[in-house]
Amino acid sequence: MDIQHRPLPLRSRRDSLRLPVAGEHVAAGFPSPADDYIEVGIDLNEQLIRHPTSTFFLRVSGHSMTDAGIHDGDLLVVDRSLDPRPGRIVVAVLDGAFTLKRLTRHQGRLRLEAAHPDYPPFELHNTGDVQIWGVAIHVIHPL
Repeated sequence: MDIQHRPLPLRSRRDSLRLPVAGEHVAAGFPSPADDYIEVGIDLNEQLIRHPTSTFFLRVSGHSMTDAGIHDGDLLVVDRSLDPRPGRIVVAVLDGAFTLKRLTRHQGRLRLEAAHPDYPPFELHNTGDVQIWGVAIHVIHPL
């Protein structure tokens, strides 16, 4: 899975837009008439971005992370200030190109794993040319 090579910068906080919220929760079963009110709006920047100066958007290209719910064309919110710990989905730079994989530890070694059976894992001890660029914290995609 590749990622388009240009990170999209965030707008400044003063460009925020508050959107109305209809209730706290949405029922996935039967609807509740008690939720028919509009609450004070939310700012998606506040919901999705904890570290504005180190957070970027990246567009996904490819299918290697589909089993993790990340699809071709999705928009990722990536935070470069977070520690890339095993279990997290990270953006790595391999041979000069961005790639999106889950960072794991297997038999004491770190590796990058796809979330699709057609893509083999990549052992990080095999090359010195790997850089963990950031940690994916949210994915935005159409339903």
